[in-house]
Parts: sequence; structure tokens; C-alpha cells
Amino acid sequence: MSIRTPPKLLLLAGESLLKDQASAIAALKYLPAKLFPPLFIQACRRRIPEPLKAMLQAWPFPVLPLGSLMRMPPVMVLQAVFEGLDFLLDQQVCPRRWKLRVLDLRNTDANFWRMWCGDSTGNCSPMGPVAVQSSSPNMEHSLAPLEVSLDLNFSERDRDKFFMCIIQWAQQKEGLVHLCCKALRIYEVPFQRVRRALDGVQLNCIQEVEVNCTWDLPTLGTFALYLGQMSNLQSLALCHIKEQEEQRSFSQFLSQMLRLRHLRALYLESPAFLRGRLDQVLRCLQTPLDKLSLWFCSQLTHSDLTHLFRCPNLRQLKSLHLYGANLAGFSPEPLRALLEAVAPTLQDLRLDNCGMVDSQVEAILPVLSRCLQLRDFTISENHFSAATVEKLLRHTAGLRSLERELYPVPLECYRTQETVDQERVALIRAELTGTLRELGQPRTIRLVTKHYSSWEVYDVAFSGHGAGDYLFLH
Repeated sequence: MSIRTPPKLLLLAGESLLKDQASAIAALKYLPAKLFPPLFIQACRRRIPEPLKAMLQAWPFPVLPLGSLMRMPPVMVLQAVFEGLDFLLDQQVCPRRWKLRVLDLRNTDANFWRMWCGDSTGNCSPMGPVAVQSSSPNMEHSLAPLEVSLDLNFSERDRDKFFMCIIQWAQQKEGLVHLCCKALRIYEVPFQRVRRALDGVQLNCIQEVEVNCTWDLPTLGTFALYLGQMSNLQSLALCHIKEQEEQRSFSQFLSQMLRLRHLRALYLESPAFLRGRLDQVLRCLQTPLDKLSLWFCSQLTHSDLTHLFRCPNLRQLKSLHLYGANLAGFSPEPLRALLEAVAPTLQDLRLDNCGMVDSQVEAILPVLSRCLQLRDFTISENHFSAATVEKLLRHTAGLRSLERELYPVPLECYRTQETVDQERVALIRAELTGTLRELGQPRTIRLVTKHYSSWEVYDVAFSGHGAGDYLFLH
């Protein structure tokens, strides 16, 4: 027989209060601030509109993070929220008489609800007052009395109506409501579904864009007309855009890239449409990038990669990710020169599955030892001997900030191209453990096999209290 945990007294009090809606609404003026969140949660779950409206008008905090309470509020809840706000905005209630400044519909700040309503995991720590987030670091702050924060995430059909409901309501409250959309994410949906929403929001609020769609270049060119109006954009990700020779649309894309004066992070995945054109995009960068990621970029030419490594606006990188770049037979000098330039700032370097061989790594070893801020270094799925892996360990031994290291299982460990000799792996691991012990710093590295689809990962560790290594397999 199990004993059920009795409901908390606070929960019982809220349920009792909500049974009489008129009494609940009348009691709000006397209710302590800490009782508002649990009562609001119960009213949302039971979908009782009148108390919800009243609580909106009396909300005692500057922010209402509704999006973290429910990923997509039901129509009834959203309607009640809007009607409660309508009273404040339309009746011209003095703003000094109400504290709410931001209605946050993003899926963030769940700790707000845990703080006031308890955390079942027991891991929630107290937090200070909720801060009002500014719209953008590079734009004038809106004078509207209420800001509504919303992320546009187009991946599910039923979210279109949700977005348009909010956009249309904000448009009706022009001058009273500032709708701030900071992030735009589009996952495999036609551009026509996105266009209507983009026509209804202030594009200069958007700071982050991710497009993961198999669009053709004409579609990208049309989208670029909106992209160019995102004057405060800081992060741009483009994935799986189709390769085409259509120059007019590509030129349109480039012309809009020139308008992005605050772009600091660029992520390109499967960038076939940039084959032979990467230098044109790099020349459009208006400010130095902090982060550059190129994934599954084997179709880029050696000329593309040479322009990449020599781009002046990559001289302050904190993060460089190259996955699948074809560096086989490529002169290591351009990469070495780039690493030399970014050594004072670089924190994250990933050169996985780039076809690199021993001689290319040896050329960059001296500069690697000068990347003193490096925290994350991965160079797996390449073709190195055990001697080269050992040299990498020695040249990175002085990097005290390193937290994560991935290296390839040495070539000597393979019987055939795909079969690993476990006895040979054990010997190599023992040798590398000895190297770590000799270097004298506690450290754990991982050796990764060549084939991503069937990765095997081997940990090699030295604790500083004696030899210790162990096997970890995916």
C-alpha cells in the first residue's frame, strides 16, 4: 500500500479561492506577491478566464514569462491574457499603477515559476528580482508601455495561427505594445508560410536567424530582402540551401548581406550553393566574426578554403568549427596563418573529418601551443599516427583552460579501413597514459574512431594520483 503525498497547503488554498471567482478577484488587491504565480498556474490549468484577466491587471512583477509556463498557450488562455491587457492599455490606466512591463512568450526563464511554486527536483536555488530584457543592444528602446517578446519558430503547422494571433493583436495596439521578435527559426517549411508573419513584425528586433530548409536560390534571394532589414542581426545559420548557378538571386543575397553590420556568428551547413563563391560572402562581412561554423562542407573548393583562411574579418574568432572540409593535399600554411592571428582570442577549435594527415598537423603544432584561451579542441576523424597524437598532447599540455579534447584513434589501430584492433588500441592507450603521466597534469582525452555512424570512443585519463585509464564505448 502506498501513501500519497498530501497536496501542499498553498495548492489547497488556491483551489479553494478559485471555486468562487468573484471572491478570488476581490482578494487580489490583498494577495501577497508570492501567491500570484501559483494561483496563476492553477487558473491557467483549469482555464478560468475571469481570474486570469484580473491577475494580468494586478500582476506584481515586471515580467510575466508565460511562454515557459506553457510552450504554446491555449487559445482561451491567450485570449484571456489579451483581454486583461486590453483593459490596462485601452482604458489608459496610469502605467505607474501597474508593474507589468514585459509579456514573455518565449520558452525561457522557467526558474521564475520554480522559485515561487517549488521545484520537484529540489535543485532550484533562490533568485533575485526578474530583470526586464532590453529589446536589442543596438536599437533605441521602445517607448511603448508594454513589450511582448516572441520567438518565431516555424516547424509545426499549428503554430502559424498562434503567431498571427499575437501579431495582429499587437498591430491593433500600435504605440501601446512593442512586439519584439528576437529569434527566427525556419525548419523545412515553405517560405510562403513565413512571409506573412515577417510582414507583421519589426525586423530590426531580430538578432538570431536559423534557416534549415532545402530552399532554392530564388527563394533564398526573396528571403534575403527581409534579411537585409534585420539591422541588428547577430547570428545567421543557413542549412541545406540547394546548389544552383542562378546568379541574380545570389547577387540579391549578397547585396542584403552587406547590410548586416552587427553580424558576429555565421553557421553554414551543407553550403553547396557557395561552391566557388565563398569569397564573395566573406567580402560582405562588415565586422569581425566571433564564431564561424562550416559543417558538411566537402563541396567547397581549395580556392574557397584559401579565401576562408585569409579573410581579414576572421582575425578575432573565438570559435572556429570545420566539419567535413576537404583539406587532403591542402597546404597547411593558410590555416596556420589564421590560427596565428586568432591565438589570443580562440576558445573553441574543431577540425573534425577534414582529411588531415600528419604533416598538416605538425605544421600547426607550434601555434596550437599559443592558443592559451582554448577550452574545446576536437580534431577527430582524421588520419594521424600514434606519434602525431602524442605530439598533439605535448603541444597542448600548457593550455590550462582546456576542458574537452577529441583526437582520432591512430592509424596503427586499424586492421582494415573499418575494423579496429582492440589489442593495439589497448597498447596505444597505455602509451598515451604514460605521456599524460609524464606531463604531470590531471587530464582526460578521448580517442574517436573514423566512422561517425559507428563511433567508438576510448577515454585516456591521468588523475594526478596515479595511472588511471578506462574504456568508454558508444
